[in-house]
Amino acid sequence: MSHTDTFTRMLFAVDALDWATIRAAFADNVRVDYTELFGGEAEEISGDELVARWQGLLPGFEATQHLTGPYVVDAEADGAAVLQTHVRGYHYIAGADGGPVWAVNGHYVARFEDGRISALTLQLFYQEGNTDLPALATTRAVAGRARRK
Repeated sequence: MSHTDTFTRMLFAVDALDWATIRAAFADNVRVDYTELFGGEAEEISGDELVARWQGLLPGFEATQHLTGPYVVDAEADGAAVLQTHVRGYHYIAGADGGPVWAVNGHYVARFEDGRISALTLQLFYQEGNTDLPALATTRAVAGRARRK
């Protein structure tokens, strides 16, 4: 499977809450950097931990949709590859105070080793809509008021 196919399938699985497909796309250890969106520090975590974190957030949205493209993939001297793509991520909770939509617009940089994502960075361009939606989604997911597959 090509790197673009793997990345597209991973984001499609995110929107479908398909945890096994998400996990299969990532290496056992992943450097994750969402600092431009959430602050904090970039970190190296296990692929299992990444999926667990997303399980504590994504089901709290009634719907998500991640749109990407175009893709650029460059080979590295060490045999790895770096994929880059623009992304628009839409997140929805009907009736939420402050509005039902939070949109994240940016650029993903993903490093692939042995066909799996070993590093993922989101470079944030801008956000639109209700930036309180992630906190609400987390509360909903923890409380069991989450969408199901």
